[in-house]
Amino acid sequence: MNEPVLALEAIEKTYRRALAAPVHVLAGASLTLARGEVVALVAPSGAGKSTLLHIAGLLDQPDAGRVVIDGRDMGSLGDDARTLARRNRIGFVYQFHHLLPEFTALENVALPQLANGAGRARAAERARDLLARVGLAERTDHRPAALSGGEQQRVAFCRAMANAPQILLADEPTGNLDPGTSDQVFGVLMELVRGTGLAALIATHNLELAARMDRRLRLREGRVEADD
Repeated sequence: MNEPVLALEAIEKTYRRALAAPVHVLAGASLTLARGEVVALVAPSGAGKSTLLHIAGLLDQPDAGRVVIDGRDMGSLGDDARTLARRNRIGFVYQFHHLLPEFTALENVALPQLANGAGRARAAERARDLLARVGLAERTDHRPAALSGGEQQRVAFCRAMANAPQILLADEPTGNLDPGTSDQVFGVLMELVRGTGLAALIATHNLELAARMDRRLRLREGRVEADD
């Protein structure tokens, strides 16, 4: 079996606040993610799935345990190397699109590439290609305010894919949409992920969407277990 592109090993995370009891969010959470695999992480709000995704995406550090990407322990890296790994290897999608309102759809998708050293022409070409894949070829020059909620989230998907990551981490990517739009947008996300062959970990409380993924994991009492 091929080595997983992402492995979380016995991750622990506790939040400590003044004058309040510690909150133990993750208590030995472990999972693996293979190339080309789409995995659902199912948990109710407040169970710690966002914390787990932030740790997997190198946005936060665990109190204990390891984050391993392509066989390399990310905890052994300095801040600059972690930032580079996050920029080049990981794409993020959130419940709210977080697009920059003053920029067009094309510019929002091109910006991560420019920040990573790509030339303007190359970044624009890739942005147009990605937007065309999700059905927004005619909307590239529109700013977020001129797009529907589903269109905004599709732009966010393209932005996450802009630097050709190996791993996509999505936190309730359709949670802010109505059921019909949610189903349509999720279908677009799956097509985009399948077409690029990357690994995707998608946190959701929507069991119907989770059932359409390759595998389902459940976060319960700080641990990850198979959801049969």
